[in-house]
Amino acid sequence: MRHIIKYIFSFIGLTVLVSCSTKIDTYSTKNQDAKIYPVYESTVIPYNIAPPNFQIREKGDKYIVRFVANADSFEVSTGKNADIPLKKWKSLLEKNKGGVVQVKIFSKEEGGWVKYNNIEFAIANEPIDPYVAYRLIEPGYELWNRMSIYQRCVENFEESPIMENSLTEKNCMNCHSFCKNDPETMLFHMRAQYGGTLIARGNDIKKVDPRTSWMPSGAVYPRWHPEGRFIAFSTNNTAQGFLSAHTNKVEVFDLESDIVIYDTQENRTYTNDLICSKGSFETFPEWSPDGRYLYFCSAPALKMPNEYKELKYDLLRIAFDPETSTFGNKVDTLVSAIKTGQSVSIPRISPDGKSLVFCLSNFGTFPIWHRENDLYLLDLESGEMNNMKEANSSESDSYHSWSSNGRWLVFGSRRFDGNYTRLYISYVDEQGNDHKAFLLPQKDPEHYDYQMKSYNIPECITGKVKISPYDFYDAAKGEALAAKGN
Repeated sequence: MRHIIKYIFSFIGLTVLVSCSTKIDTYSTKNQDAKIYPVYESTVIPYNIAPPNFQIREKGDKYIVRFVANADSFEVSTGKNADIPLKKWKSLLEKNKGGVVQVKIFSKEEGGWVKYNNIEFAIANEPIDPYVAYRLIEPGYELWNRMSIYQRCVENFEESPIMENSLTEKNCMNCHSFCKNDPETMLFHMRAQYGGTLIARGNDIKKVDPRTSWMPSGAVYPRWHPEGRFIAFSTNNTAQGFLSAHTNKVEVFDLESDIVIYDTQENRTYTNDLICSKGSFETFPEWSPDGRYLYFCSAPALKMPNEYKELKYDLLRIAFDPETSTFGNKVDTLVSAIKTGQSVSIPRISPDGKSLVFCLSNFGTFPIWHRENDLYLLDLESGEMNNMKEANSSESDSYHSWSSNGRWLVFGSRRFDGNYTRLYISYVDEQGNDHKAFLLPQKDPEHYDYQMKSYNIPECITGKVKISPYDFYDAAKGEALAAKGN
């Protein structure tokens, strides 16, 4: 009986759709854009992205939304929330790579059907990595006892936990990182009772403690050497202050920081005087794709917090020999704080090694709290740097990650409401031009209205992390293997 009822309703729905198509053969045209939420128009999207479901915020009793690309099309009869069929959407994009999708919105009003201006999406020829990993956390400094590291399939709406701190006494966990976007080679930190770094390769998980007696604090901001043997960390003694008369209400700063290298093969942590010095704050390491250079940020060690507004970081680079595990004898300055008058943080190099995207703010090392912070792209061949104006917003845009093919940048932005960090995606073409960023689609267009957590440290990955949270929990309960020092 249920199957018969389901069939009847399906038939009725089909009849409504067909009849609506007939009725809107005649309609009046409004020379204006329909108000939709979230906004997706005029963006470049990957052909494997999930449907960008949206809410229509125009008056009307019902709506028809048509999706047209060349000779292919389909339509949806809907209420205010347009729930785009996944299979039809993916088929349309797959057939029309490099083309354009037109979205035609019709509203049934008292006087009949009304059509709004067409909305357009450009479809890129290149896909985005199918998964993105991120941490869900409260947006402020007050609470962090409930947090999770999640992974989301961007090709549909499937979301699943990699790890949840409800399993580990609600401790802090942070700084997940993947080797060359590989879900089978990753790490993240645990603090408090379960303190240590969990390193996973395939189904094998090891708990280690990279910290040594000469480090000022634990190991954070990890970046994998492309060969998977070495991990560069920053070790930071961090503090925060609260500003009552400043547009940026919170300032996070380092009292000291250095760069260290953890050798996973030798279980050894070591460093070099040029990346670890008393006279400078070194932080945010990043490897070149060929593994021959280490990039990092550095600023003169100032008295903190008194001189926090004067703290401005350069972008530096030093040669590295993976065969001998040694560094070069000089450091190159790629972006000078003296010349820009601003501060660099979070360098991320494209997989082809041609471009580097970094954060640039007025001062300091924690751009997520700086509303003026923008993403900049540095051409590593010419040395030219440009503001990524299409991707950026009036709020902070930071913690960016390249897709494995180097055509997509996923980053956190507070543009949505100024308080919560959401994930945005921007296409970067072969010429290094960035394009208008779009919000990571959700099944429910109003999802971000009731999701009271920020999306933190997004990382593109080429597949799903298959290790369960319970396996990570079992590993976290064990003793951490202490690293050997220099």
